Amino acid sequence: MAATFPTQLIDGFDRRISYLRLSVTDRCDFRCQYCMAESMTFLPRGQVLTIEELLRTARLFTELGVKKIRVTGGEPLIRRGVEELFAGLGKLPGLDTLALTTNGSHLAEQAAGLRDAGVRSVNISLDSLNPTRFEAITRIGKLNTVLEGIDAAIASGFERIRLNAVILDGLNRDEVVALTHFALSKKIHIAFIEEMPLGQVNLGGKQLEYVSSDTIKSELATYFELQPLVSRDSSGPSRDYLIAGSQTQLGFISPHSHNFCAECNRLRVSAEGRLLMCLGNEESIDLRDLLRSGRSDDEIKSTIIESLAIKPERHVFDRPDEPQIVRFMNATGG
Repeated sequence: MAATFPTQLIDGFDRRISYLRLSVTDRCDFRCQYCMAESMTFLPRGQVLTIEELLRTARLFTELGVKKIRVTGGEPLIRRGVEELFAGLGKLPGLDTLALTTNGSHLAEQAAGLRDAGVRSVNISLDSLNPTRFEAITRIGKLNTVLEGIDAAIASGFERIRLNAVILDGLNRDEVVALTHFALSKKIHIAFIEEMPLGQVNLGGKQLEYVSSDTIKSELATYFELQPLVSRDSSGPSRDYLIAGSQTQLGFISPHSHNFCAECNRLRVSAEGRLLMCLGNEESIDLRDLLRSGRSDDEIKSTIIESLAIKPERHVFDRPDEPQIVRFMNATGG
């Protein structure tokens, strides 16, 4: 008799897991100050999950009740074979939302194909509208390339496009209003993100400091009328507001100042196949070993279900003096 499995993953704190963030590479064509060091050592290609392994992983999770998959990196669009991956993900039975997080550097040429493959939602990182500052933050990136990518995404007709801006004191603190006006002009959404303290990254020898969401919200409220959204998107941690007189939503993701762990519905698979229970802790299991050791689908599903017992109740980003992890953001894609 075939094994039977629950159609919904539930952890030890009665949280229902319906959202998987799937990192497909730790490599990126940018070197953003808050995300990675200027000189990085990346995983050997043999340690990264293959396209076939990524598709199998995604299928197993959808069979266990995951309804949303977000493809992340590094920068996912530089991964060899990523077109095949999106085509396969877009055909998964039971998957309601296929999403992408990208730095936008390759969207100009790939946006239309991604939409055709079934991607519904795209988050695009944009931390500055000043070309010189943008290049300083990313160390490599060109602002015009990303702006062209944003326009291509809009033209391709994705159901939801959101800009993600990490705001840091002394780096881009003064661009909050300008970035919001830009999102309004493009009729897309924007979220301001408190920097997540992963790895040991600084700028010019000075540790980068986050700006609280409440501080940013208070400033923006002097320029825009912000209407709280009663029925927010429960698939993510953003607290969202509608900018009055527009269709643009303004979000705040606040791992420091507003702990959102009680509503966590997410698991993460890193590029090397670690199933991470929490972005802010090291609890994980080695999916790559299971995938490459000849285990059956049922055996892997059983291990995934059992692993939920080690999913922690919460992260500890609100105690930055006590860092819990040392990996950079590119290792897990946020």
